Amino acid sequence: MTQQRILITGASGCVGQYISSWLLRNSEAELLLWIREPKKITAIDHKHPRIKLLVGDIRDPSKFTKELSTVNRVIHTATAWGDQKRANEVNIKAVKDLLEILDSTILEQFIYFSTASILTRDLKPLPEALIYGTEYIQTKAICFQQLKDHKLAEKIIVVFPTLVFGGRIDGISSYPTSYLTAGLSEAANWIWLARWFKAYSRFHFIHAEDIAFVCGHLATSKIQGNINKNHIKEPMQIVLGQPSLTIDQAIDNLLLWRGMRRVPKLPLWGWLVRALIKFLPVSVNSWDLFSIKKRHFDHNPISNPETFGGISHAKTLKDVLRTSGLPHS
Repeated sequence: MTQQRILITGASGCVGQYISSWLLRNSEAELLLWIREPKKITAIDHKHPRIKLLVGDIRDPSKFTKELSTVNRVIHTATAWGDQKRANEVNIKAVKDLLEILDSTILEQFIYFSTASILTRDLKPLPEALIYGTEYIQTKAICFQQLKDHKLAEKIIVVFPTLVFGGRIDGISSYPTSYLTAGLSEAANWIWLARWFKAYSRFHFIHAEDIAFVCGHLATSKIQGNINKNHIKEPMQIVLGQPSLTIDQAIDNLLLWRGMRRVPKLPLWGWLVRALIKFLPVSVNSWDLFSIKKRHFDHNPISNPETFGGISHAKTLKDVLRTSGLPHS
C-alpha cells in the first residue's frame, strides 16, 4: 500500500500540534505541515523522518504546487481573525485556492475546521452569524456555504469545534495554550463576583487532545462526505463537543476548584447584564450582544472520541481544570 500523505495547515497552532502528534503516534502517514514559523513547533520533533515542513503563507499555495499535487488527505485548521481583509483572504479565498490546486484524482478527504458558533441547535446555518458575527464568524459562515456547493463536496468533512481547551497555563506543557485555557486565570479572578449571579445559558466544550483523536480517526479511515436522499453531494458535518453544561455548573466547578463557598444567587436578568457591562471593564460588540440574547449555544448531535469508539481526554470541566495548570485549593 502506498504511504498516505496528509497535509495539515495551521500546524503550529494548538489544535494543529495536537493533531500532528496524534498522527505521528497512531499512523504511518507522511505529514506535510504547513506553517509560517518553524520555531512555534514545540510539541513534536519537526525533524521526524515522516514530517516535511512547508514554510510559507497559506494565501500563496502556488509556492507548494509540487508537494500539494501528491496529497491524499487534508486537515485544514489554518484560520485568521482580528482583521477583516486578512480574514477574507485566509478564511475564504485561501480555502478555495487550496481546493483548486490539489489533485482531485488522488485527494480522498478534506477536513475543514469551521466553528459551531455559525450553527443552530439542529446544525443548520445560523442566519445571525452573517448579520452580527465578527469578521471571523462571518467569513467562516460564508466559506461553509461555498463548501456546500463545491464540486468536491462529497470529499469534504466540515468539523465545528465548540469552545476549545488545550495546553496549560503554568508553562509546563509542550503544547501551545489555547485562548480558552489561557482565559481560565481571568475567569478565576472574577469568580468572587460571578458566584452571586444565576445564569441559565448552556454551552459545549472540547479539549484539543479529543479533537486530535476525532480528526485522526477520520483522516485514517474511509469516511467522506455525504450523498443525501436527493442524490446531492454535500459535505459531512460534525460538531465537536462534550455534553452541554450551564454557566452555573461551570461557576460551581471553578468555586470547588478554588476552594470557595457557594452563595445564594441573583437571577441574571437582561437589564442586569446590561448594567454589569457598563460597570465592568469589558467591551462588547454586536455578536456579544446577540450571544447574550440567544443565551444557549448547544447542539444536537455532538461528537467526541466516544462517538468513534475512543475515550475522551477531558470529558468533564473538572478534567479540563485538572489538566490546565490552574492553581487550586
